[in-house]
Amino acid sequence: MAVMSQRAYARHRGQALSAVQKAIASGRISTLPDGRIDSDVADGEWAENTKARPPAAARRQPEEDQDAFGAVQYSKARAVREHYQARIAKIEYEERIGSLVSRDEVKVAQFNIDRQRRDAMLNIADRLCASIAAEMKDMLVAAGVPAEKASAFDMSRVHGIMVGEIRKGLNDYADSLAD
Repeated sequence: MAVMSQRAYARHRGQALSAVQKAIASGRISTLPDGRIDSDVADGEWAENTKARPPAAARRQPEEDQDAFGAVQYSKARAVREHYQARIAKIEYEERIGSLVSRDEVKVAQFNIDRQRRDAMLNIADRLCASIAAEMKDMLVAAGVPAEKASAFDMSRVHGIMVGEIRKGLNDYADSLAD
């Protein structure tokens, strides 16, 4: 008969002191009137009154078990939820301080910039044809063509060719953006 304190008995059993105290409180093991424990008697009572539990690894639910929603799945779901809430909070903060702009605002601004570029490119033919016509008239007159015939030179064909090539270039550019 080895009489020992509750703390010593916990070390003897390889248990936490709280486990020994719970066993005493639930009546699974008995104590002597002074609160100490007879280890031989208590070992027998412990074996008789305590259900054997499988090891902690065996008690865990397998992570592949999708039918049961256990603590592991809950913890993962909670972590994912917290992660996304933090990302949303960061985005909202950045919008409030003005470092983020909405996608729609950017699309509208880019559309307007692209339209201005397109209009500027299409106006090249209109701006240049009058200058080219004046230069051509001077060259024709210098080459000996009468001034009335040189003035009758038709720049509409040149204008049409220029506009067609500019449009083709703009369409090729737009197609490359779509890819």
